[in-house]
Amino acid sequence: MSEGELPTKENNVLQGHEGAVLAARFNADGNYCLSCGKDRTLRLWNPHRGIHVKTYKGHGREVRDVHVTQDNAKICSCGGDRQVFYWDVSTGRIIRKFRGHDSEVNSVKFNEYGSVVVSAGYDRSVRAWDCRSHSTEPIQIIDTFSDSVMSVCLTKTEIIAGSVDGTVRTFDIRIGRETVENLGQPVNCISISNDGNCVLASCLDSCIRLLDRSTGELLQEYKGHTCKSYKMDCCLTNTDAHVAGGSEDGFIFFWDLVDASVISRFQAHASVVTSVCYHPKDSCMITSSVDGTIRVWKT
Repeated sequence: MSEGELPTKENNVLQGHEGAVLAARFNADGNYCLSCGKDRTLRLWNPHRGIHVKTYKGHGREVRDVHVTQDNAKICSCGGDRQVFYWDVSTGRIIRKFRGHDSEVNSVKFNEYGSVVVSAGYDRSVRAWDCRSHSTEPIQIIDTFSDSVMSVCLTKTEIIAGSVDGTVRTFDIRIGRETVENLGQPVNCISISNDGNCVLASCLDSCIRLLDRSTGELLQEYKGHTCKSYKMDCCLTNTDAHVAGGSEDGFIFFWDLVDASVISRFQAHASVVTSVCYHPKDSCMITSSVDGTIRVWKT
């Protein structure tokens, strides 16, 4: 795949947030995206047409992360107000607020059925919440971390989380087993490859590390960008051929997955890139930034 097939041309700019945008995520089919930020709101967009669809208000502090169910019916979000919100997409109504974290919440994900939300927080814990029950107590608490948990991912059977304590921890939900990979550097974002075989971990030493999910072996390292003090996303393209990541100077990088060479780098934003999210099927990507914009990139 050549650089020409990577989404490096700006297609749309989504504007409306006041202040930094902290995350932007495609929905399951890639037709819409959700964003959240310092202005305490979530926003739903049609990124391909550059249209703002809806704003969701209710958080009392900045909103740090957002995720939508596979059927696009529900949203979960989290942030500085220590709560996890569970929303109805079409009505904009808050169905439930999950309280239990002692500090800011950094990351949220639904399981594949949309029945459970898992959250990760500054209180060094990962918590799982049942969306179907009316209990406000978490159904599981994982508190083996020794520092803030920045990012969480889910597979069918596992919770994977990355922490400032330098570890990526995998919890097998069925047998209750934990495996720990110590990267020796604060982890600020993790994501799973589309084939499920690898974990990508962005660390605060300006290095993204690729780990084998079954053995924990370090397969590759990706460098060139600046990542020292901000939570910034990294992800794999939908073919798993390239790694995409942002930089604190507003650049986006694409690396070759196998040999870690920089295939493309370009100025995408005026300030720190907080989020990169790749379209599930097409050659398309959205990025968000402290500069207050979300940008849509195509080939």
